[in-house]
Amino acid sequence: MRNLFLFLSRNYFFILFLLMEAVCFYLIAQNNTYHNAGMLNSANQVVATIYDGVSKVTDYLNLAENNRRLAEENAQLRAMIPASHFDTVVVKNSVNDTLHNQQYSYIEARVINNSTNRRNNYLTLNRGADAGIAPEMGVITGHGIIGIVKEVSAHYSTVISFLNTQSKVSVRFKKNNYNGSMIWDSDNGPTEATVIDIPRHVPFKKGDTLVTTAYSAYYPEGIMVGTVKEFYLDPGSNSYQIILNLSVGFNDVSYVYVVNNLLKAERKKLEDNLKDVSRNN
Repeated sequence: MRNLFLFLSRNYFFILFLLMEAVCFYLIAQNNTYHNAGMLNSANQVVATIYDGVSKVTDYLNLAENNRRLAEENAQLRAMIPASHFDTVVVKNSVNDTLHNQQYSYIEARVINNSTNRRNNYLTLNRGADAGIAPEMGVITGHGIIGIVKEVSAHYSTVISFLNTQSKVSVRFKKNNYNGSMIWDSDNGPTEATVIDIPRHVPFKKGDTLVTTAYSAYYPEGIMVGTVKEFYLDPGSNSYQIILNLSVGFNDVSYVYVVNNLLKAERKKLEDNLKDVSRNN
């Protein structure tokens, strides 16, 4: 307290000057419309700047939560698009009655670990069995395919990335439906893939888009995989090898959708039965 009094006594005239300046500004603003408006505008600009700064900080702090909510909404919207349903056509008195039944549902998840520089790469997701994830479910983003779920615990799951030497995905040209197989080799790097088994008579050009086919039990048909970068004929073969620019940026993927094909078990059972018959014959 003694130090406070000493400070006030030493700076008495300066403090009095500041107080009188403040009173003068107040009187000028109160009795002069122009100055009053100017001071109000300045104060509003200062307050607005402060609010804007606070809003930006708050938005940044809430970014992870906002991204999570956005991913959840996108998963729900994906389940509503036509590609996630199958048509059941019932003919009654020559009238086609088409019913749309759900075939794919989606579970949003966040990538918490990811590798892209190995021969066989993997991802780890922050969702597991408790969220409904099971092995052999496909994983995609809004830009393309990511991989297939390998192992699952209660709260986590690992994914075999498409950037894996064992990967093979059935793809087709979006414009003409000719199909082939997309594979990956470490020579491709994380941004490219190779499409094989495309006959030489198939018309296409650089920049054409390729998408997933209905042959896959893991991904819905029509998911973009990439665009043609370059191509050449295999020596001694009538098929092209096509280098794709992948549509997914594997180095910066953060949120994904785990695809649950609700009809996969039924399809697998029938195909397994056919394999058993072929072996017996």
